[in-house]
Amino acid sequence: MLNVSRKGIKMILTQRKPPDANAVVSLTLALTAEERTRSRHRFEMENGQVVFLRLPRGTVLRDGDILQDENDGSVMRIVAKPEPVLTVSAKSPLLLMRAAYHLGNRHVPVEITPSYLRLSPDGVLQTMLVQLGMEITEEIAPFQPELGAYGHHHPH
Repeated sequence: MLNVSRKGIKMILTQRKPPDANAVVSLTLALTAEERTRSRHRFEMENGQVVFLRLPRGTVLRDGDILQDENDGSVMRIVAKPEPVLTVSAKSPLLLMRAAYHLGNRHVPVEITPSYLRLSPDGVLQTMLVQLGMEITEEIAPFQPELGAYGHHHPH
């Protein structure tokens, strides 16, 4: 039985399944990197539907994760919502590693790839990175920071 709220059907998402490109999903929920760290939260979708996350504390959602509704078993896909980011590139892998080292010393959430680093906009960090010789591009893009060695990591 579905619960009905003032603005529409309410989904209560309590189970996470691994990403599955072939899964038949009823909805897609686009969340920023910060929103994907919320394991217990209420979201209202553009169509007025209310979605409650009731996942184990410490759950960090990743792009493509599948969540299941406790009421009717329907599933929803999580996608990384494009957001303002700084994309950092360098002329050499050593320079990029140096930038990652300095950002890590500041405990900044960073997305790490072989060719760029990505972080949330921060003027002080941007100045530091430019002084280190990095090339910075301000853009709107999905942001998937590393979870960290001591964070709540989940296997896929």
